[in-house]
Amino acid sequence: MASHGDVEVLTQYQEASGDPRVIPVMEKYFSYELKTLPQRPLRDWGKYRWQDNVYSVLWLYNRTGNRRLLDLARMLHEQGYDWEKQFADFQYRTKQTRDTLHLIANRPIPEAAMQTHGVNNAMAIKTAPLWWLLTGSASDRQALQHQLAALDTYHGLPNGMFSADEHFAGPDPSQGVEVCAVVEAMFSLEQAFGILGDPRLADRLERVAYNALPATLSNDMWSHQYDQQPNQIACTRAHRQWSTNDEDSNLFGLEPNFGCCTANFHQGWPKLVESLWLQTSGGTLVSAVYSPNVMHTKIKGASITIEEETEYPFRGTVHFKVHASHPVAFPLLLRIPGWAQTTQVRLNNKSLNISAADCSVQTTEAKTDEQSCDFQKSFIPIDRIWNDDDQVFVTFAVPARVSRWHDNAAVFERGPLVFSLPLKGKWSKLKQYAQNSADWQITPTSAWNFAVKVGECDAIPAEHGVSAVPFDAAAPPVTLAVQARRYPAWTESENSAGPLPNSPVESREPLQELTLVPYGAAKLRITEFPTLVEKSQCSERTF
Repeated sequence: MASHGDVEVLTQYQEASGDPRVIPVMEKYFSYELKTLPQRPLRDWGKYRWQDNVYSVLWLYNRTGNRRLLDLARMLHEQGYDWEKQFADFQYRTKQTRDTLHLIANRPIPEAAMQTHGVNNAMAIKTAPLWWLLTGSASDRQALQHQLAALDTYHGLPNGMFSADEHFAGPDPSQGVEVCAVVEAMFSLEQAFGILGDPRLADRLERVAYNALPATLSNDMWSHQYDQQPNQIACTRAHRQWSTNDEDSNLFGLEPNFGCCTANFHQGWPKLVESLWLQTSGGTLVSAVYSPNVMHTKIKGASITIEEETEYPFRGTVHFKVHASHPVAFPLLLRIPGWAQTTQVRLNNKSLNISAADCSVQTTEAKTDEQSCDFQKSFIPIDRIWNDDDQVFVTFAVPARVSRWHDNAAVFERGPLVFSLPLKGKWSKLKQYAQNSADWQITPTSAWNFAVKVGECDAIPAEHGVSAVPFDAAAPPVTLAVQARRYPAWTESENSAGPLPNSPVESREPLQELTLVPYGAAKLRITEFPTLVEKSQCSERTF
C-alpha cells in the first residue's frame, strides 16, 4: 500500500501542473484502499498518520464529488489513532526517554513512543480541522487549540515549535526539535488555517517558518541539522541530553542522525509559498502569510495578478500592486498579525478608515456550518471594484518586545521574528560528499553565558539592508541591542548549555551591550536568557 506521502505528492503535483492523469490514478488507488483496509487495517506509522491520508482523500472528493471517498475518510478515522482524545487529557507532560518509552533495539516500537514522536505530533496538528469538515462539530473545531495549548505548556519552544528530539523533551531550550517536525508542522498549520480561518494559526505558521526553518539550514542549504536547539552552544559529534536521539543529531550535514530530513526539509519553503494566498469559492482573496511574491488568479472572468513587495518579516510594511484585465469587484482580506500594535492602510495613497473584520474567514471548499465569531479585529477587509494598477500599502507597527519562557527566561522578539545572541564558531569539515555536500561541526569561540537587563528599554532595534541570504548572521537585516552581564554560574552540561538559572539573577561582571540577530540566522546561539535583577534604563544607552 502506498504511503500518505506518495499520494500527497500527487495532489501537489496536480495543482502545480494540471496533469490530467493524476485524478484517475488517485481514484483507482483510493478504491483499492476502500476495498483493502477492512482486511488490512492501519497499523504502526500509518495508524498515527492517517490524517494525511484523509487530507488527500478530501482533496480528491472536492474535485470529483465521489461520496465513497467520504466513507474512506470515516474508515481511516475509525482505524487511526485518536489524537483529539490524547490532547483532551494530555498525559505526556514531561521529557520522555528510552527507558520511559521502553524503546529496545530491534523490537517493535511501543505505542507510547508513537504517541510522543515529534513528527507524528506535527502531522497531527491538522487532524481535528480535517475531521471537523466531515462532522461540523464544535468540539472538533475547538480541539486544535487544546492540542496547541498542551504542546506549548509542557514542551513549548520560542521558535514556534515544541521540543521533540526524537520524542517529547520538555521546555528546556537546550532540548531540540527535528527539522522533519518543523516542515510537517508548517504544512499542518497551512491546512488548518485554510480550513478554520483562525488568524492565530497563521501567526504561528510565520513564527515557525521565519525562525525554526532557516535556523536548521546552512546558508547555502547544502547541509541541515536533524535537531536544532534554541540555546545551541555547539554543533559537535557528542553525547547530549536528547530524549532518544544520537550523537550526530545537531551536526550540519547530508543526513545527520537519520536520512529522513534529507528527503523532507526541502518541502518547507515551496509549501509555504503555495499557502501565502487563499481564495474562497465566492472570490474573496485572503493574504494569509506575508512574503515577497506574485500571485495570479481569476475572479468573475477577470485575470488578476497581485504583486506583493515587502521585506517582511524584517520590516512591517507590505505593498500590494493589483493588476486586473478589466474592473472587477471582490473583497480583499489582509490578515492583522496578533503582535501588531497598530495597523495603517493606504489605498492609492489615500488613508483608509476601516474596521477589521470580526470573524474568521472560511476558505475551504468543503461543507461548513454556520458559526459564531471566534475572533475579533483579525482581518482588514477591502471590498471594492478593483482597477488595473490599484495599490495598497499596509504598515504594521513592529516594536521590540520581551516574552517569558522556561524558568522565567527572557526571549526578545520583533514582529514574527525571535532574536538570538549569535556565537562565534569554527566550522570544521568532518566528511565530504558529492558536489558541495559535507558534514560539519561547529565549535564555539565566544562566550555564551549572559544574563540580560529588561525594563523600560528591553531592546533597541536597528535596520540594515536585506542581502541575497537574508538569514545570515554576518549581514542581518535587523538587529536588537540589549544590555547584559556574564553569568559564570550558568555552565555547560552534557555538551549543551546547562539548565537555565531561575530569573532574576545577580552578576558583578562588567555591563556589556550585546547585538542580537534573527534566530534563523544564528547557527550557534542563545535565545532564552536569564534576567538580571537590575532593570534597563534608556539613559544608560549610547549609540
